[in-house]
Amino acid sequence: MADSRLVARYRRADMHDPVLVSTEEDVDGLIDALLAGPPFHDAAHLVSRARPMTWSGFPDHELHVGVNRDGQVGALMLSAPETGLVASVGAPGSRGDVVHHWTEFPLDSEIPLSLVRSAVKEFLRTGGCVPTCVVRKPIEVVAEDSDDGQDPWGSSG
Repeated sequence: MADSRLVARYRRADMHDPVLVSTEEDVDGLIDALLAGPPFHDAAHLVSRARPMTWSGFPDHELHVGVNRDGQVGALMLSAPETGLVASVGAPGSRGDVVHHWTEFPLDSEIPLSLVRSAVKEFLRTGGCVPTCVVRKPIEVVAEDSDDGQDPWGSSG
């Protein structure tokens, strides 16, 4: 049977020794730790051990989870081959750009914490499949100064 655990990084110590999330109770514990932790420890980076690696040895996906302690809401951002870069869709008019632990989530991406928990549990349960319980929107990544005609690597000329 494939290893379906999630590899979670959300504290400084986790950068070298990540937390393994194996059960739905572990998901609740992770979200609770984000809610109760020190400032700037309100987001987690998750990958599923059940999904494939790229040719370079890195996971083919990543799920970012952020929580807002004051508003009791959170946001999700997923990058995967089957979706591209997408984020959760929150209520129109909700907070503007949302930043959790140095991760910037797009406008109107905050959703109820119960839905954040459900989505992460689904991600765990399905071996890293895209959560279907959350409406998502594509995120367009625009390079700064992309239309200036300059070679960003400085290799021409």
